[in-house]
Amino acid sequence: MDNKKKYKKGTEPFFNIVMEGLKGEVDGEWFGDTVAENAVFDFLYNFPGFTNRFESRDAYMKWFEGYSNELHSADNLRVYKAEGGVVVLEYEVHGTVPSGKAYDNRFCSIVTIKDRKIVYWRDYMDSLAVMLANS
Repeated sequence: MDNKKKYKKGTEPFFNIVMEGLKGEVDGEWFGDTVAENAVFDFLYNFPGFTNRFESRDAYMKWFEGYSNELHSADNLRVYKAEGGVVVLEYEVHGTVPSGKAYDNRFCSIVTIKDRKIVYWRDYMDSLAVMLANS
């Protein structure tokens, strides 16, 4: 995958809803363009083999190249703006896991923006939804 201007098939709903939530806050039409090169992504959930932190835009986008779920849609976006360039996004994604079982999950992403670029991303999700979809 050329991680410069396209998304891996099945990840588009995630990127599209995030871009919708950040509209007017960041520069760029493609998610990768909205992220500072040295941005940090923290994921506050633990699964075997899952990296909880990515310390650059390229590392995060490379991880998405191996994303194995197939997302079909994303919805229920709520956007909250706070001081200091912080935007909180709540949203849901829907799709299937590699076994074909349904996958529906809720997320809360706390995004820090500086100079119209994402510099920090702190993510929470419904970990039980992942466990049930993969059981």
